[in-house]
Amino acid sequence: MARELVGCVLRHGETAGRIVETESYHESEPACHAHIGLTARTHTLFRAPGVAYVYRSYGIHALFNAVCEPEGVGAAVLIRALEPLEGLDLMRERRNLDRPGDLCSGPGKLTQALGIDLELNGTSVPGGPIEIETRPEGTAPPRLVAGPRIGITKAADLPWRFCDADSRHVSRPLPPGMRRPRVSAAA
Repeated sequence: MARELVGCVLRHGETAGRIVETESYHESEPACHAHIGLTARTHTLFRAPGVAYVYRSYGIHALFNAVCEPEGVGAAVLIRALEPLEGLDLMRERRNLDRPGDLCSGPGKLTQALGIDLELNGTSVPGGPIEIETRPEGTAPPRLVAGPRIGITKAADLPWRFCDADSRHVSRPLPPGMRRPRVSAAA
């Protein structure tokens, strides 16, 4: 599912962005919150696919994940980065910065820019306040590059991070072999 979400559009309220980076998490590996089993914090991960799992990371950032396995299996896809598409002025205001390349180039940045917070944990993604729309018709699928997950210490070597190789909005560090695309003078 993490591969399939790259190129789709994440929307919340007046803001939206094209997903350019994801990471997979599954209860079978120790970096997944569901690895410890069903708890008050992890119960959302064990729900049916299409549920938002929003949690606080390091007491600072809300992070958005889409639950993706059958009910009873703890797994989700973390949305790591977006290319901003709609509501840029509101995103700039929420993030207190102007550079579009930095608005959503990380999981905490994109939730702040889109106004996604903990109260949205457990909500339905299809038709809910947070929506993931399929890749716009007529657009080519992104050229994917896979690499190890980042920002974790357990099972970090698993190649479960997926990025649009042609996006300048991917978070750092870049996956091995990927170079940040240059911005043309016309952009």
